[in-house]
Amino acid sequence: MTSLAAHPRGLTFNELKTFCALTDGNLNRHLQVLADAKLVVITKLTSRSRRETRCRITTLGSKRYIDYLAVLEQILQDAAERRKVVALGKDPRVNSQG
Repeated sequence: MTSLAAHPRGLTFNELKTFCALTDGNLNRHLQVLADAKLVVITKLTSRSRRETRCRITTLGSKRYIDYLAVLEQILQDAAERRKVVALGKDPRVNSQG
């Protein structure tokens, strides 16, 4: 999703495979799940007698990805705050006697 979010016009299957370091089968399965959820659109084109599979993030996919990043950011902020509390010795769950 990160690669597709960074390339709104989409990427070819082979470009995605390279970016994600996945096998054909693994990437195909991931894309199918994302397509079923309407988060990506997969188009198969023929150009110069070659078939090309192109993947593009949808509007819904972009929204869900941004929502996911917001949740992840909150988790990281909470973890950073927790580290500060523990480092200052103010965590009531930590036994001060060791």
